[in-house]
Amino acid sequence: MKIVCDDKIPFIRPAVEQLADEAVFKAGRDITAADVRDADILLVRTRTRCNSQLLQGSRVQLVVTATIGYDHLDTRWMEEHAIQWSNCPGCNATSVGQYVRNSLLALQQQRPFRLADATVGVVGVGHVGTAVVAALEAAGVKQLLLNDPPRQAAGKTAPGGRHWCSLQQLQTEADVITFHTPLTQQGPFPTEHLADDAFFAALQHQPVIINAARGGVVDEEALLTAMQQGLVRDVIIDTWEHEPDVSRTLLERAFIATPHIAGYSADGKANATRMTLARVCHFLGRPMDFTILPPSLPEDFTPVTDPVQQALQLYDPRADSSRLKAEPTAFERLRGDYPLRRESFN
Repeated sequence: MKIVCDDKIPFIRPAVEQLADEAVFKAGRDITAADVRDADILLVRTRTRCNSQLLQGSRVQLVVTATIGYDHLDTRWMEEHAIQWSNCPGCNATSVGQYVRNSLLALQQQRPFRLADATVGVVGVGHVGTAVVAALEAAGVKQLLLNDPPRQAAGKTAPGGRHWCSLQQLQTEADVITFHTPLTQQGPFPTEHLADDAFFAALQHQPVIINAARGGVVDEEALLTAMQQGLVRDVIIDTWEHEPDVSRTLLERAFIATPHIAGYSADGKANATRMTLARVCHFLGRPMDFTILPPSLPEDFTPVTDPVQQALQLYDPRADSSRLKAEPTAFERLRGDYPLRRESFN
C-alpha cells in the first residue's frame, strides 16, 4: 500500500505512515505522474491538478482532497476510470465565517461602517455560507439577504427561516456582498465571473465586496473598474483569479488581501485531516482510530473583555494582509507556513 500525500496537509503524517507500507510526502504543486504511478491512494489540496495527465496509467484507486472545493479534480475522468474520489465538505466552514466576520470588524475600526447596522448579502449558502450567516448573526447583524439559486430551485429552505433573495435584490439593498459559491462553468447556474461588469454596474449602495469563494467567481478586471468608478466601497479578497500570481493593483487597493487562507484556522485544518483519514480508513476497511486535535494556544494567551477586541485578538486578518502586501511573491509560502490560528480560546 503506497500513499502519496501533500506535505502541507496538517497533522496527518503519523497516521499516513501508520496506514501505508510506503508513504511519500511532497509539495502539492510538485506531485507528478511519476510520483503516483505505483501509488494506491493520493491525498491532495487545491494545488494538485488531478486529471488524466497526472493519473493516466497509474494504479491510484482513491483520491481525497483535504478541502471543501474540488474544482482541481477531474471527477468525470476519474469516475470513468473507476477511481474513487472524495472532498471534505464543510471542514473549514466556521473558519471562513470567522474570517468574514473579523474582516468586517476590522473594517468597522477603520472606516465609517458599523457591522450591526449593515445589510449583508450572502451569495452561496452551503456549508460555508451557512457558517458565515451564523458568524454574522452572532456579531449582531440583523439584515441578511441570502442568495442561492441552486438550493432555491431544489426546494431547500434558507437558514433561519429566511426567504431566498434574488441577486438583483442584493445589488439594490446590500451594504456588503460576500461570495461563497463553488466555481462552475456549466449547468443552469454557472458562477464563473458571476460578479462581472454588469453585476457591478447594478450596485446601488457602494457595497463592500468579499470574495472568499474561488478566484474566478469575481472578475477582477471588472472589480477594479468598479472600484475606480466608485461603485464599490471596499474590497476584502482571499481568493484570486490567477493564484499564486495576484493582481498587484488589486492587492494594493484592497482593504484586506490574503493568500487563500480564510479557511486556515487550526480547527478547520484538523477537521479536514480528520475527514480525509476517515475516508481513507473506510476505503481500506479499517476503523478510524486516529485522534486529530488542533494545537492549543499559548498558556499566557488571555482573552480580553471586549467582545470585538476578543474576536480580533483570536484572529485579525489584517496581519495576514500585511504579510501578503509586503511580499506578494510569497503567496504559496504564506499559505504553507501559516501560523497557529484558533477559532476559540478552548
